[in-house]
Amino acid sequence: MSTPTTLHASVVLDRLTFTWPDGSVALDGVSGAFGSGRTGLVGRNGAGKSTLLRLMAGELEPTSGIVTASGEVAYLPQQLTLDVDRRVAELLGVSGALDAVRAISSGDVDPAHFDAVGDDWDIEARAEASLAEAGLAPEFLDRRVGELSGGEAVLVAIAGIRLRRAPITLLDEPTNNLDRDARAKLAAMVRAWKGTLIVVSHDLSLLELMDDTAELYAQTLSVFGGPYSEWRAWLDAEQDAAKQAEVTAAQALRKEKRQRIEAEVKLAHRARTAKKAEIEKRVPKIIAHGRKMAAEVSAGRLRTEVGAKEEAAHAAREEAGRRVRSDSSMKIELPDPQVSRSRRIATIGDEERAWVIQGPERVALIGRNGAGKTTLLERLVAGGVHNSSKTAADGPEHGSSADSAEELRSYERPTLHIEAHTDLIGYLPQRVDGLIEQRSVFENIAGAAPQVPEKELRNRLARFLIRGATAERPVSALSGGERFRVALAKLLLADPAPHLVVLDEPTNNLDVDTVDQLVEALRAYRGAVLVVSHDDAFLRRLDLDLTLEIDGEGVLQEVSLGS
Repeated sequence: MSTPTTLHASVVLDRLTFTWPDGSVALDGVSGAFGSGRTGLVGRNGAGKSTLLRLMAGELEPTSGIVTASGEVAYLPQQLTLDVDRRVAELLGVSGALDAVRAISSGDVDPAHFDAVGDDWDIEARAEASLAEAGLAPEFLDRRVGELSGGEAVLVAIAGIRLRRAPITLLDEPTNNLDRDARAKLAAMVRAWKGTLIVVSHDLSLLELMDDTAELYAQTLSVFGGPYSEWRAWLDAEQDAAKQAEVTAAQALRKEKRQRIEAEVKLAHRARTAKKAEIEKRVPKIIAHGRKMAAEVSAGRLRTEVGAKEEAAHAAREEAGRRVRSDSSMKIELPDPQVSRSRRIATIGDEERAWVIQGPERVALIGRNGAGKTTLLERLVAGGVHNSSKTAADGPEHGSSADSAEELRSYERPTLHIEAHTDLIGYLPQRVDGLIEQRSVFENIAGAAPQVPEKELRNRLARFLIRGATAERPVSALSGGERFRVALAKLLLADPAPHLVVLDEPTNNLDVDTVDQLVEALRAYRGAVLVVSHDDAFLRRLDLDLTLEIDGEGVLQEVSLGS
């Protein structure tokens, strides 16, 4: 494990500390450096990765400590806030220079236009090339942002950062909600990236494109020279060695304790023998006294020697123990809904055919962004289109307007239908927007489980790593992964248990360990699961019974994800 030297570092952190207004500490004395090139920043949910990016970007002011950057810093937040009425050129960050070039070309020689252009006379060509990277035609330059899908907007924003040639770029979970084509385009951008790129992500494919892997763990930033898979192999090997060293040190400590006890027994035996000899006057008194003094000196020396060895062994045991990570893992225990294998749960189909989700089946729904997957899930949860308060023409209620625009386009051809055969459906939307922001975590969950005693509810929350001060924090102060845990806990505390769990992009914002826990829980769940995801690696691990893809014409087809 190595940390880049300050000489070649693009960003240097010196004893960086940040405390939220409620007093909770997000970062405490973090020091380290990021070098030039591409670095993937990993760490458990709640470790402070997003907070660290915001501090480096200047969005937050450190409570103490210093952030030093070698140049301008560009930043893409985890949730991209969009003004849908702005032009795409503004999202690219080129509208000022572009409009000035066009005005000059039309004969307007206002000096302000020349100031706005600077040296960017080729800005339109460069902007169109950036749009091409995002998979968009040149004419999109003058269209509204609202005409883009959510994934297209993210790609355009990233392309705009590249276009502005910021020497340092920070991306926070850039693959969230991107479909397969968009992820491939982002990967191409990353491979060609010039300058310093620091990426927070749970996407293993994206992390494999990094030159270095940085980890934020226990308020320590460390940097490894290599992509995620190499870092993970190193960490696993290091932890195996640390655990073996802990076992060896524990064995050595037990040995030293045993030898100390044996030494004490031997000394006690000698003392009793000497006392008996003195009482029986088998040796002259002066000789007995000399022997007693010598024995006491010898005993003191032996006690000091064995005590020192035991203390050294104890210190070695503690040092070995500190190397072993004792991270808490989320214990996701899904309830047993007692669904028989013959129970019909839901039907999904198009104009040609339909598929029935039956019993404890695990089904994936895939397709490009804007194909209508989220809206289809919402119709299912609402009890079907005929009973829903929102019709197909209404489009989705939540999400960015850019997502909504693409979803609405898909509903110009309403070929898909879905019907629930149970009212017991647990739904976790991709934006986790069913939480009351200003209420505490505990208040949010208690509202969904009013019959559960407070003590029992807090015990259940502890399995989701929601305990102590975390349970009292407002939802608005949580990281993406923490919000997911709260929303999932709220869903799973439902009574009675859901027959069908519906998940929309559940791996967004989750660290790798939490994804592992979610996979284990869903595989063991005895009810039905319907999941929408662009993360093929995650879907393959679920041992799916069925995978359905919505194509560009709104037609469903059964597909295989492959290996």
